[in-house]
Amino acid sequence: MSARTKTAGTLALVGGGEWTDGCDGLDAALLEASGGNEVVVIPTAAAFEQPATVAERAITWFDKLGATVKPVMVLNRRDADNDANVKAVKGAAFVYIADGSPLHLRSALKGSQLWDVIVSAYRAGGVLAASGAGATVVCDPMVDPRGGAYTVGLGLVGGLAVFPYHGTAADHLRDRSIDLLPKEAVLAGLDEHTALVRDPAGGWRAQGPGAVTLYRGGTSPESVHDDPVPLSL
Repeated sequence: MSARTKTAGTLALVGGGEWTDGCDGLDAALLEASGGNEVVVIPTAAAFEQPATVAERAITWFDKLGATVKPVMVLNRRDADNDANVKAVKGAAFVYIADGSPLHLRSALKGSQLWDVIVSAYRAGGVLAASGAGATVVCDPMVDPRGGAYTVGLGLVGGLAVFPYHGTAADHLRDRSIDLLPKEAVLAGLDEHTALVRDPAGGWRAQGPGAVTLYRGGTSPESVHDDPVPLSL
């Protein structure tokens, strides 16, 4: 099937700093793409970092954009298979996965009913945004936060790894991820408040105040600001 054949909705992989100044234009565009005014927020990655506060921050942020937030407080794997939580997310027009611990997020979502309905909603034309840890986990391979090497992600996008906070991360971690990049994969370094967005037709673009920087084995990095990104995944 051609990468340009409509197979899904809109995917936004955000480099971190979600729901703070700098994300206004991106989030307004994602709301418009969703065709609705409700955002389902999944704070699983922040389970050990005051997830209720994360949800409140999302509520305040999207209220300024004229939208409401429905937090679904999935904090562990048991919650991710809870019927009420699964029902709350099923068919959502816009799902946003918050930042936090990528390893905890992966352990909670991998093989879960919740992940199944998130993917189904996206495949049916919805918007799926994932920031920081979320952006790393939904792709495969996944940058391992314990040292910058690679592990298995959830695989919504194969052959793509994400390095969030690209502009401010420690040099040794960034360099390690570049050096260990599997030859068949692309590494996307995403600056804060900046997203790598895939539209329903399969085209990719950079959106936000920072850059999307692509690393491919044996070639020089390519940095893109607010323009189409040369990917065919």
